[in-house]
Order: sequence, then structure tokens, then C-alpha cells
Amino acid sequence: MEEKIVVGSGGDFPLDGLLTIPDEGDAPFPAVVFVHGSGSSDMDSKVYNIRPFKDFAEGLAKHGVASIRYDKRSFVHGKKLVKQKILITANEEAIEDAILAAGILKSDPRIDSNRVFIAGISLGGMLVPRIDAESDSFAGLILLAAPARRLEELMKDQMEDASLKKPGGILGWLMKKQTNKLFSKLDNLYDMSDEEAKSIPIMGGATVYYFKDMGKKRVGEYLESSTKPILVLHGDGDFQVSAEKDFNELKRILQNHQNASFKLYPGLNHVFMPVVCGETKSAKEEYSKPQHVANYVISDIADWIYSI
Repeated sequence: MEEKIVVGSGGDFPLDGLLTIPDEGDAPFPAVVFVHGSGSSDMDSKVYNIRPFKDFAEGLAKHGVASIRYDKRSFVHGKKLVKQKILITANEEAIEDAILAAGILKSDPRIDSNRVFIAGISLGGMLVPRIDAESDSFAGLILLAAPARRLEELMKDQMEDASLKKPGGILGWLMKKQTNKLFSKLDNLYDMSDEEAKSIPIMGGATVYYFKDMGKKRVGEYLESSTKPILVLHGDGDFQVSAEKDFNELKRILQNHQNASFKLYPGLNHVFMPVVCGETKSAKEEYSKPQHVANYVISDIADWIYSI
């Protein structure tokens, strides 16, 4: 059963969302808040012809787990944020809204307020430990295809990988020039003052401070100080976040954590669907084919939640 909700109702940036309640089983149910990856996306996290958050929500409901998903703030209010010249950080992009969504779940008598979890994918997965550290709202953390590195380090790898497929001639030269221009602004990022970083525009209305704020405390630092149960999942066919550099690094960081679980899925991509494009590494090709999150991944998440 899906019910319409509004995250941030009455505030400056209300977001439409859906509360999914299991049709079977006895309340109160455990529940999950979903946190988007990078970019602007709707509540289903739709990319081309796939809707991973819709798949996760509907699949978990069949296992007796409720959830909230909602439109990302930049998806609904992007123009307003730019017009009002609001300094965009991870707080405005994701943190505030995830905490508000947790509050909605905890106030619902059908939800077990002691078993509200947070699941973030990609950039959202990287932010999950920070969101919990700043709110202490969650019973456990689920990191889906989460980077272990700073965002700018990940982006450099992604862009260098993409450069192997760049066209030649003037177009290729222009693309390389734009990439170099972007990363030149991030030189000596952590030696800059906050005010200096806030004064340098970078993309989409954001400034260099977006990266400084994101990277001033690494994901590993948050994880090392967390005592919460943590589930880390990754597909070995993910060409956006590296299983070798990120998943394995998260395993190393959490090697002494008393309640951390890990699973690497053969043949699955960044959104836990079967790999489509293989070595061509084209996001458009990968996500244009309609398909769904693998059922066994959803089952693993549900089993983990019920083990807590």
C-alpha cells in the first residue's frame, strides 16, 4: 500500500513522496528511508528506463518492511535554490530531508520507531554515516554502491575513464579542456578558507565549498566512530563506483566493526540490476533497458533488517 506524503511540509522546500506500507504482516513494521545518489532525481530515482527506489520499496514491502522515498530537493526546487542564491552543501542536498523523512516514519504508529533504517545509494551511501552522525535517527545503516573516497577523487577517476571514449578532434579537445578547468578549481581545496571556497562557482549553482564541506571529514571517519549495525552492498559490474577502490576500502575500514556485513554481487551494476553494456561503460546504454533490482538483493536487505 502506497500513501502520498510530503517531506518538509510547511517549510520552504516541500517534497512529494510515498510511504509504502506492507499489505501483509502485523504492525508496527521496520522501515527504511532512501537517500538519492548524485544529480537531480525523482522519488523513484528514475534514470532513463529504470526506477531502482521504486523496486526497492515495493520489494521490501513484500518482505514486511515499510519505506519512504521522495523527490530530491534539487529535482523540485533547483531553480528556486539558484534564484535565492542558497549555498548548496550536502545538508541542503540530502541531509535535512532524510532526517525529516525519518521523523515522519517515527511518528506513524504503524512503524516501529526503534527500527527505522537508512539506505543510501552511490553519493547517498557516502552520506549515510554522516546523516546518522548528525541526527542519531537510525537503527542501522545500509550503504548501496557507496564510495569510500572523497567525491572529487571519485569524479576524477570517472572522468579519466570516460576520457578513454572521448571523440577526437576539436570536440575531444574541448571536453578535455572543460574537465581540466573543473579540477583546477579544486587544487589545494583543503588549504582554502571557507570563504574562499564559497566564492568560487563550480557547477549548477554550487561552489567549491560543496566539495570542501563534503570531504572535510571522510566517510571512513564517520564509520570508524559508529557503533550501529552496517550493511555494505556492491555489484562487481559497477563502473561508476569501484568495487576494488571503494567496496574493498569500506571492508578494510570496517574490518574491526562488531556488526558490519558485506556482500559483493557478481554480474550486477551500480543499481543492483544485471549488467547490460559490459566494457563499453555507457550509462545511457546501461540504464535504457527496462529492468529491475535483483530480487535476491532485496531479500538480503530484508533478512539483514530482521536480524537486527
